[in-house]
Amino acid sequence: MLRGFATVSFYAADMHAAREWYTELLGIEPYFAVPDFENPGYLEYRFGDLECELGIIDVKYAQHQVTNGPAGAVIHWHVDDLEATFERLLSLGATVVEPITERGNNTGFRTASVTDPFGNIIGIMTNPHYLEILAGLKG
Repeated sequence: MLRGFATVSFYAADMHAAREWYTELLGIEPYFAVPDFENPGYLEYRFGDLECELGIIDVKYAQHQVTNGPAGAVIHWHVDDLEATFERLLSLGATVVEPITERGNNTGFRTASVTDPFGNIIGIMTNPHYLEILAGLKG
């Protein structure tokens, strides 16, 4: 069911400060921003051996409560069938945090998240980038 890590999403109230901090930490600039790099609501970095994705999202878009203290991340697992996986999680007692949501103007990126019965957020997604990397490893 879970195929592998696709994207880690962190939230920040100050997107410009977050961009500076993560650019310093990772040693690279974000390669993608929505709506743009000047006023980002979302920034994305790709790094590491498998070009892992780290998304920084403006806290105003958070579908769950974000505190001023330490917080966790929503790790999105790539799945082949987003609807079936989402329904299976719900059938096992998970509750919806974010319904299935299209990302990037129908580019194939779709996400959803649930809270497991223990309070953990599980993110799932369809991610064409994950499949491209996997195909390259096999080829």
